Amino acid sequence: MKKSLITLSLAASILLPATAFANDHISISGSTSVTEIMEVLAETYHQTHPDVFIDVNGTGSSAGIKSAIEGVSDLGMASRNLSTKEKQANLIENVIARDGIAVVVNPANPIQSLSKAQIASLFTGDITQWSAVGGDSQPVVVVTRENGSGTRGAFEELIELTTKINGIKVSSISQHAQVASGNGIEKTVVANNKEAIGFVSLGSIDSSLKAINVDGHQASVENVMNNSYPLSRPFIVMSRPGKIKAAAKDFIKWIDSPEGQKIIKAKGYIPA
Repeated sequence: MKKSLITLSLAASILLPATAFANDHISISGSTSVTEIMEVLAETYHQTHPDVFIDVNGTGSSAGIKSAIEGVSDLGMASRNLSTKEKQANLIENVIARDGIAVVVNPANPIQSLSKAQIASLFTGDITQWSAVGGDSQPVVVVTRENGSGTRGAFEELIELTTKINGIKVSSISQHAQVASGNGIEKTVVANNKEAIGFVSLGSIDSSLKAINVDGHQASVENVMNNSYPLSRPFIVMSRPGKIKAAAKDFIKWIDSPEGQKIIKAKGYIPA
């Protein structure tokens, strides 16, 4: 779980009425992928709006949606589309950006490109040796995200890694996969294991990982925008209808403004 807190010092908070602090304090929780860019947006916004204090918590998309529905947080964050059941709460959904999901391996891995079918077979455990897809003769180490992760949910949907049992969707990802509780942890695991394969937010790619081509298409902002790269998902901020406080509404408007969208683009994500 990742947490960033922008708040008053104790001395300063004592000088403000509790109601004023409540009105100018925005609580945001949800997707750890969205958290990475939301922390930057929150810190930048606070610099020009010093009376607004924003608390950002990376709890996972499912938890963020639930917190928005129940009013535990002012805003929820999700890095996947809401399910039919979740949509019944009639949350106000605001897509602040789009992001590609990069399938990643260690830079020492010779693999450069895989088809969606090959990726599916690697993650289900049907393919267990890299040599089956043109790599070395070492066993494949599958790394996935925890249940409730928006990145995992979107990845499973896009690669078709779910099956229905008694009408309930069940993940097809191998039971032997290593589970990483967060985008950053998954990056670290893959970066430190030559035989690992995982998936992370495109906007978080750095030199510690190698993003492979999918169906011959490079994982890039340009290819997500022109729809040639097949793995992309929305970054959504949600609120309860009629319940959003003025400070939170103003913050969302700022994120959607040219200034906010410029920050999103500078961080490697795709402006909405």
